[in-house]
Amino acid sequence: MSDLLPYVLILHTVLILVLAVMVFGLTRQIGILHERLAPMGAMTNDHGPEVGEMAPTLRARSIANEVVQIGGANAKGRTTLLMFVSPSCPVCKKLLPIAKSFSSRENLEVILVGDGDAEEQRRMIQKEGLQTLPYLFGPEVGMAFQVGKLPYAVLIDREGVIRAKGLVNSREHLESLAVAEETGYGSIQAYLKARDLSQSLARSAAPPGEPPSLREQTILQERLDEERIS
Repeated sequence: MSDLLPYVLILHTVLILVLAVMVFGLTRQIGILHERLAPMGAMTNDHGPEVGEMAPTLRARSIANEVVQIGGANAKGRTTLLMFVSPSCPVCKKLLPIAKSFSSRENLEVILVGDGDAEEQRRMIQKEGLQTLPYLFGPEVGMAFQVGKLPYAVLIDREGVIRAKGLVNSREHLESLAVAEETGYGSIQAYLKARDLSQSLARSAAPPGEPPSLREQTILQERLDEERIS
C-alpha cells in the first residue's frame, strides 16, 4: 500500500491542477459574458418626453426644502443631468459616487431625484456624502418624465432640450449619457453600437500595423454619422 502512495499523491496533484485550469477558464468566460451583456441593461424608455423634445418645466422642492427649477433655459447656462435613485436600489448606490464626481465639471449640473422613505433617503445622503448636490424629494419629477425603473438618468441641455435618457446600470452607461451632448448620440444604445462598430471596422479595415486608407476612414466616418443621426 505504501508503494502506491507516491502515485496517489501525483494523481491528486494532477487533478488539482486540472481543476484549477478549468476554474480559471470558467472565470474568464464569465467575465467575457458579463462584459458583452452589461450594455444591454441600459435601454431608453418608450414613455415620457422623447430625445430632442423640450423637457417638462416644473419647480420641485428638495429634501433640504429648497425650490429647484427643472426644464427651460438653465439660469447658469449649464447642462443638467437628472438621476433618479432610491436607497433600496443597490445599483443606484454604486453609481452615486460617479454622479457626484460629474458635479465637478464646469458645464454639468447634477440633480438627484429620490424615491422612497424620506428618512432612508436622508441616511443615504449622509452616508454617500451627497450634501453638495440638489436632492429632490417628491413624485412630481418622476411622473413628468414617466420614470418606471431605477436607476434612470436624463440629460437636459442649457436650452431645456432632452439630449439623452435611459436606464443606467454601469459607469459606462452613465458616462455615455453625461457626454451625449458632445458626442451627438441620443441614446446609450446608439453610443455603444457606434463604439463597437468603430472598433470592429478599425480591426478589419487594414492589415496589422498599417493605418486604414483615406477611403476606409471616410466609410467609417459615414457609418458612425449614420448611427449618430439614428
